[in-house]
Parts: sequence; structure tokens; C-alpha cells
Amino acid sequence: MAELLKDAPLKTVQVEALVVMKIIKHCSQTLPTTATGFLVGMDSLSTLQVTNSFPFPTIDLPPTDGHHDSNAASNLAAAAPRVKINAAYQIEMIKKLREVNVDANNVGWYTSANLGNFVNLNMVENQYHYQKELNERTVALVHDVSRSSQGSLSLRAFRLSSAFMAAYKEGKFTTESLQKSNLRYQDILQELPLQIHNSHLLTSYLHTLDPTPPSSSQQPPSLKTLSTMPSPLSPNLTSLTLSIDPLLAQTSDLLLESIEAHHTELNNHQYYHRQLAREQAKITAWQQKRKAENASRALAKQTPLPEDEWTRLFKLPQEPSRLEMLLNSRQVEQYARQVDGFTAGVTAKMFAVRSTLVPMGKGEF
Repeated sequence: MAELLKDAPLKTVQVEALVVMKIIKHCSQTLPTTATGFLVGMDSLSTLQVTNSFPFPTIDLPPTDGHHDSNAASNLAAAAPRVKINAAYQIEMIKKLREVNVDANNVGWYTSANLGNFVNLNMVENQYHYQKELNERTVALVHDVSRSSQGSLSLRAFRLSSAFMAAYKEGKFTTESLQKSNLRYQDILQELPLQIHNSHLLTSYLHTLDPTPPSSSQQPPSLKTLSTMPSPLSPNLTSLTLSIDPLLAQTSDLLLESIEAHHTELNNHQYYHRQLAREQAKITAWQQKRKAENASRALAKQTPLPEDEWTRLFKLPQEPSRLEMLLNSRQVEQYARQVDGFTAGVTAKMFAVRSTLVPMGKGEF
């Protein structure tokens, strides 16, 4: 049975509604600091069932000039899933759950995000730690607090692909290794469909509720109030507003920051190539000089000098890792998709009112 579970690929992540509420509450309370916790549940063939969640203990930082460093607190919280103290806390919690005979299998961890800024090195290291050390079939649930605040729940499930796991285990993200493995930034994360599940008892309770809304057949207090009340058939113009989504500007700023970080990594890689070309030119000049010396020594019937001393005299620069560039590319793609989603509704409205905003020329209707 265990071999059958291992061979069946994961297709769906099923999360209990109570777990979703606990994750939302924890992430909302710790905003803007990153919130992390671990998940327990069961692995049923191709479905990973998440039945409970527990937040990791918070670490209090000493005050610096009367204020806490928010970046340091966020970094510590983001790295909490792989800290030894939290690992011991996680093992102890699972032990207690087994004593009361409930699901106590480690199925992953969760983290909070702000406008989709979850593709970073901390997220990759945490998920690699879970998939390598604890369970290969673990997932990472990402809850976007900012997007969920607009009324649409943003909860997604990710895991690292097998190709990226092999590359990260090797620890080489050079140009040559990436070309051999054919690894792209799209291959870093694998998103799984997520389903929210309610227990049978809760479903039965929901069916007992009266679906009809309460009647609003109250009499108006006066004729003046009756005249000011809108008619049920009056047009609603709020849906025609042309205001841009407030999160669009923030997402655009984050997109620009990711593009700048990508250009910084690209400049570092170009600087490495310039340094490499400069050192290789020195090595070539030295080798030609040594060959000329050996040719003259051969004519004089002297012992030739070794031609491999350049390995001791010259040191080639080490190629920087391209992991950050891959992560930045994946993050830029994430922001671009969000911008596309934010502008979809506004763009349709702008096309509808284009005739009133742009003067029409001849032949245009």
C-alpha cells in the first residue's frame, strides 16, 4: 500500500474549511510580517488531505533604538519552518495528536504573501527541506492577504518540481548545468488544484438553514423618506466606475523592483564574463610566451619549462549562481499575471467609453 501511495502522483490538495479559516486568521493578524505554520493530514492516493494546521511560535527580537527591525522579523518568520526549535515543536505536536487518535501526518506548511511576493529563496529552501527531509509529497499553501481583502479568497498550493529538486540538490546553477538539465524558471514551482472541503456535520447544518433572505417589507417612516428611496428597477452605476484597482499601483511598483533586481543579476553575470575574458586573454598571452621560451630553449638544447604553470599563476573567476535570476524571472511572471488580472475589467470599460474620451476622426463611428 505504501508503494502504491508513493507511485501515485499528486493531483489535488483538499483543505478543510476550518483549516482555511485558521490560516486566514493567523496571516491577517501578523500582517505585514510573514506568517508560517505547519499542516497535518492524510495522503489518500492522488489527493492530499489537509485536516489541521498550527502556527509556528513567534520569536521576539531585542529592540534596536526603541524599534524592532521589521525586515529581520519577517526574515526570521519566513525561515521558521526549517529552524531546529520549530522542528522539535512540530514533532512534539504531532506526537500529542497521535495520542488522541487524529490525523498526525506531516503534509506541508503554509505561509502568507502580500500581492504575490512569495517566490523567493526562503520559500524554496523551506519547501526543499520538507520534500527532502520530511515527506516527498508535502505542499506549501500560500495565502495572499492583500488580494483576499478585496473579497476573493487567494489560497494556492505549490510544490517543487522533480527537475528543480535534482538541480537544487546538486547545488550548481551555472549556465552549463542549466543547459544540460534544460531547467527554466517555469519549472521551479508546480501548482496543484485546491479544493475546500466541509465535514458532513457542517454540510448538514448548512442545509438546515433557511436560504430565503429576510423580508424587507417594513413601512417607510415618512413620505419624504419614501420619495428619496431608490426604485428596485433604478440603474446601478457603481459597476461603471473607471477607477483603477488600488492594488494595481502597488503591484506595478513591485513588478518594477523585480525587474530592477533581474537587471542587477544580469549585470553581475555580464561582469563575470568580462572578467573571464580578461583572465583568459592573460592566460593565452602567457602560454604563447612560454611556448616561445621553450622553442628557444629547445634550440639551445635546454630542458623545456612546464607549460601548465598557468593554473598556479592565474585564477579564473567563479561563475555566480543563476538561482536568483531564475527566482526573479518567476516572480516577474507572477506580478505580470496579477497586473493582467487587475486591468482586465478596467480595460473593457475604457473600450466602452472610448468614443467619449477620444475624438473620432473621419470615417470612424
